[in-house]
Amino acid sequence: MADLDLTAHANGQPEPMDRSLGELFSQVTADFSALVSTQIELAKAEIKEEATRAGKGAGMWGAAAVAAYLAIMLLSFAAAWGLDAVMPTGWAFAIVGLVWAVVAACLFVTGRSRLRAVHPMPPETAQSLKEDIAWARQLKN
Repeated sequence: MADLDLTAHANGQPEPMDRSLGELFSQVTADFSALVSTQIELAKAEIKEEATRAGKGAGMWGAAAVAAYLAIMLLSFAAAWGLDAVMPTGWAFAIVGLVWAVVAACLFVTGRSRLRAVHPMPPETAQSLKEDIAWARQLKN
């Protein structure tokens, strides 16, 4: 029993061996509460970042729609009438319409790929939660 040190730490807290079960439970509860608060803040920050990325992808889709509409309405008339000099009017308008459909499809694919890059579960939060679960399991054992 001479090896048992009953002195307090520098911060005034008793040695872990000297603490009662209630004190230990209180400390674990406080630590868990702080951990949950930290995890919530991390999740909020990562979700905000992902929402910004999603907004940019959706903005690309909106820009693609507006660009496709304006391009098809204005430029197709000018190009079709220009082609009308060398081919029938119907074919000229069909060719110009197909060209602008390809442009709109390219913009759509670009916007879709940006939206696919958005992660619904923030990776840092997921990793941190895995670590917390492992820590809780270690305390349980």
